[in-house]
Amino acid sequence: MTQIKINKSDVFELKTDALVLGVFEKTEKFTGLVQQLDEVFQNKISSLYSENEIRGKLGEVTIIHNFVGFSAERLVIAGLGKIEEFDSDVVRKVSASVLNRLNGINLKQVSFSPIGADLLGIFNSAKSIVEGAILGLYRFEKYKSKPAGVSIKNVDLIGFTSVNEDQVQDAVNQGKIIAEAVNLSRDLSNEPSNKMTPSVLSEIATDIANKEDFEIEVFDEKDISNFGMGALIGVASGSVEKPKFIVLKYFGKDKKSSPLCFIGKGITFDSGGISLKPAQNMGDMKGDMAGGASVIAAIQAIAKLKLKINLVVIVPATENMPGGSAQKPGDVVTAMNGTNIEIDNTDAEGRLVLADAISYARKIGVSKIVDVATLTGAIRVALGTNYAGIFGNNDELTKNIIESGKIVGEKIWELPVDHDYDHQYKSQVADFKNTGGRDAGSITGAQFIGEFAGEIPWAHLDIAAISRTNSDKFYNRKGATGFAVRTMIQFALLFEI
Repeated sequence: MTQIKINKSDVFELKTDALVLGVFEKTEKFTGLVQQLDEVFQNKISSLYSENEIRGKLGEVTIIHNFVGFSAERLVIAGLGKIEEFDSDVVRKVSASVLNRLNGINLKQVSFSPIGADLLGIFNSAKSIVEGAILGLYRFEKYKSKPAGVSIKNVDLIGFTSVNEDQVQDAVNQGKIIAEAVNLSRDLSNEPSNKMTPSVLSEIATDIANKEDFEIEVFDEKDISNFGMGALIGVASGSVEKPKFIVLKYFGKDKKSSPLCFIGKGITFDSGGISLKPAQNMGDMKGDMAGGASVIAAIQAIAKLKLKINLVVIVPATENMPGGSAQKPGDVVTAMNGTNIEIDNTDAEGRLVLADAISYARKIGVSKIVDVATLTGAIRVALGTNYAGIFGNNDELTKNIIESGKIVGEKIWELPVDHDYDHQYKSQVADFKNTGGRDAGSITGAQFIGEFAGEIPWAHLDIAAISRTNSDKFYNRKGATGFAVRTMIQFALLFEI
């Protein structure tokens, strides 16, 4: 495992495989440590820059060898892109890009200078480097007989101790906690569905709760039935794997204060049920519990950060399978709050389990609800793979989540909630249908869920298009992205204030 620490050595006496500096695109003059080293090395860096061998483009990595009299084996010049587009997420991307490049040539120790600290501050620079490092070096190789692993054993932060060292250490610690939470979410979503069943997910959640000392209740099929959660039971009925209803409770302040609530869709495998999905890429449906993974990971980080909030996390966990006892199109199920739902398509199962989860959350008296779900393929059509969609009934809540996403580099776009769409999911035989047809599929899916939130402030994050990626890019690795974990943690930080 890669170790990350603060290094107090003088930069000119630093023994490391690589010292990392950052330069902007089309800059007229170097500053800080880059300028100092350029002068010491007789304008070598600026010469390469003027010759376009170093261009400063985002993600560009240039390795310079053999500086006589300099202890570091290599200088690594990382492109920071355009200065007007620079933010903390650029530092995360640069940190990950550099480390993946250097890992590819089997280096062991890499030292980062305070990239962008003059613009972001020392704290944000250090925190972002750490997050990018841990996220970028993530590998899911658990089932490989010969895992490639990671060669980089140590990542140092050099030149950060000219200011408050405790502040820098806090930044390192916070960055580790947040990035490790994202990687937990990735691990849960990357697990094969035969290894990540509802029971296993509940056991992992229990281990986390016990380790971080917060409360957990895991309700089984009998409990779920006794609660009157007919929508969740209906989805689970086609699988031999029994459903679990996971409730995690963290109290960072007086228990009398009504808690915030995060709900995550926990479909550990989604075949589509009787409305069977196409075979192509069905294996990716092991990640249909990414919303549940993200909120479990978020509460782990919030507990480790000791935030002064009260938080309830709910994960309705089940498989959606086409067994002999599976629910069928045309069936009617009754949700916990008494709403009767006609099953129009068994592949629209996420909104059903969320309906019961939200009903439960309202019953226990939460203050605000944010649900996170891989809900619709339609969100990919609407927004592509760069943004998650957000819907809600409270402008302040949705704006705070969008702003939280901006701070951490997770893009979220608000789509409308409008009663003009209600007729699409009205049923002739029950209160609602569980689909609203092809048109505005993400909106009608969200609005169906919103029917169960009622007047309580509620927001829905549809992460279906962005919860997985097919390629390595910056700090994202092929497979689960862990999207929404950092947004939820940042939102909790805002909520704490």
